[in-house]
Amino acid sequence: MKHFFLLTLLLLLSTSASADKMAMLSDAPKSYDTECASCHMAYPPGVLGQKNWQNIMSGLDKHFGTDASLDSKTQTEITQWLLKNAATRQKYSALAPENRATQSAWFIREHREISAEVWTRDSIKSRSNCMACHVDAIKGIFNDDNVRIPKK
Repeated sequence: MKHFFLLTLLLLLSTSASADKMAMLSDAPKSYDTECASCHMAYPPGVLGQKNWQNIMSGLDKHFGTDASLDSKTQTEITQWLLKNAATRQKYSALAPENRATQSAWFIREHREISAEVWTRDSIKSRSNCMACHVDAIKGIFNDDNVRIPKK
């Protein structure tokens, strides 16, 4: 019984630790950083499932209110990489409303204790500004231990 308890505890700890990390992959095409990160954080592909990424990449002319169109070669390169590395665990791959990670069930659950006022602070401005609070967001690490919520 003691061994079963320890094994279960280790499994739970490793699962929650891996859920905090959706590492930005080293094989990301340069175009992903050049094109996508020029306007916002280059989100790790693991924050959304394949269907969401497909929807986003096929609608770049209306990308959340902006025309983010790309030449076909660049669009194909980024799309293939995102689809190859999209979330596969049900928790993250479930279809996010409006293709927004910030409206996904997992995001809402993880941020349920954050008040509406916090999201409007000048240093945060938006739910999609992960880097405002998650110190290692750019690396795809969203561990609760590295959260620093700005006061203003």
